[in-house]
Amino acid sequence: MVNKVKVTRVIKNIGQEELAKKVGVTRQAIHSIEKGKYQPSVILAFKIAKALNIDINELFKLEEND
Repeated sequence: MVNKVKVTRVIKNIGQEELAKKVGVTRQAIHSIEKGKYQPSVILAFKIAKALNIDINELFKLEEND
């Protein structure tokens, strides 16, 4: 899965810590999601999309081989 969490977060001028607090996880979890080391649950993915005010389908995309 490819995600645009970091790009979207930076464009919207939201820090990792701020986003983490909005969605109820640690800053390290946000960092891991941004680096592709951790795949968020569906619920967490929706929370992140809502916090960043972006459609979940624009934020997370499945790759062809997923």
